Amino acid sequence: MIDMEPNAYLVLANGQVFTGKAFGVSGTVTGEAVFTTGMSGYLETLTDPSFYGQIVVQTFPLQGNYGIIEADFESGRSFVSGYVVREWCDVPSNFRGHGSLNDFLNAQNIVGICGIDTRALTKVLRETGVMNARIISGTSLEARGEIAALASPAKKTALVRKIREYRIVHPVAAVSPAETESEMNRADIFADAARVHALPLDEHGLPLCAEEAFAAGNGKKVVLWDFGAKANIRRELLKRGVAVTVVPAAARAADILALEPDGVMLSNGPGDPSDNQDIIQAIAALCKKKVPLFGICLGHQLLALARGAESLKLKYGHRGENQPVRDTVTGRVYVTSQNHGYAIAAESLPAGAVLRFVNVNDGTCEGIVYTDIPAFSVQFHPEAAAGPRDVNFLFDEFIALMNDPKRFKKLAPIQKRAAQNAVAAVQGAGARARKKASTQKVSAASGHAPVKKTGAPAQKKAVRAVPATKTADAKKAAVKKSRGTKSGSKR
Repeated sequence: MIDMEPNAYLVLANGQVFTGKAFGVSGTVTGEAVFTTGMSGYLETLTDPSFYGQIVVQTFPLQGNYGIIEADFESGRSFVSGYVVREWCDVPSNFRGHGSLNDFLNAQNIVGICGIDTRALTKVLRETGVMNARIISGTSLEARGEIAALASPAKKTALVRKIREYRIVHPVAAVSPAETESEMNRADIFADAARVHALPLDEHGLPLCAEEAFAAGNGKKVVLWDFGAKANIRRELLKRGVAVTVVPAAARAADILALEPDGVMLSNGPGDPSDNQDIIQAIAALCKKKVPLFGICLGHQLLALARGAESLKLKYGHRGENQPVRDTVTGRVYVTSQNHGYAIAAESLPAGAVLRFVNVNDGTCEGIVYTDIPAFSVQFHPEAAAGPRDVNFLFDEFIALMNDPKRFKKLAPIQKRAAQNAVAAVQGAGARARKKASTQKVSAASGHAPVKKTGAPAQKKAVRAVPATKTADAKKAAVKKSRGTKSGSKR
């Protein structure tokens, strides 16, 4: 990073101000400040439509070290409002890369700020919750006026009030394509995936050849309902041999049914799911027709709302490539890529909806299987890009569902019992957390620190198993020493 740029400022809705250096284009911009924990994948983050209207804070300190690689973009342009990093690499190195991160931000007209303590900023957002923020950089008349306002308590209060009033409006309409689109050749997509070792796998974890990968999906038609879809969702479908047609968010249920799809993919996208009532009603109409459905991220939330569940806003969301989720059926934990600020309330799931995945960190709903209709959905991103591909097999489950629409109905009893156990575990964890918080409050009110357990229970964790032979030898040595001591005392 070249340290010759003028000062820039990040002003939070709580009044805190972080001073850094100008990065990207000069100007002022307001957005919802969120943090993402990915150590890599800055290109996918910048081009993910789900970040529309948000100022993205990268927690990993160095960004841009492998330059700009257009083949890794998840959409045609960037949708972030602003970008915040600790440091950016001005001399990137990668045989596929062209240009720097700063060049990209300038080309995309994105205001950024670098050189601030992103660790301190992340702690604020984690403890207080996501909030609106404003980046001020450059020497324009507006920027100079706002920088001067930060020195005046009255003017700063007025600026902060303006920041708090910001709202993200109609985000899905802003990122969805305007027209129905046909997809590129599946053989080209498969060949490209082979070059980067991103092929579908068999049950033993070995890559499939094109003929094997296309076998289950041959002849199947999928409609990708684009609410802000990442490009890799399309790629994963095409790699499995299906024909894909992309329709805009404004499409009606009748428009989709007229295409006679074997299945419908409900994509990711930005914003509050409950704001999309027209889409929710259209999804409900598809459910009545028993069309196989697979929802990802926003699509997962919209499907759940269409079935009668409720959504909630998380304190700071799940954004990054290291989010652990647990399969309630198998008990296996997967590390997933996620980007969302809302979730479905697990306790609001209607009859026929079974909790399939839960977040290991906070117990929130991460996936649902519907046993009364051929549908399932996940809150995380099985297509990754960027992130681990541990749950890529869910695209194979979608192909299997299209071939056997009664697939989940057969598994209903097993999944229901597993989900009930998962809900009980989540409720138990919540009760323990509330009890702990209550204890801490009482201790704080009394002026004493919370009581911690000490003694044997704490030491018990440090005890390690000792082989039986060593234990026997130790006992013999102790007995021998004891006898020697006694005979010495007699002398």
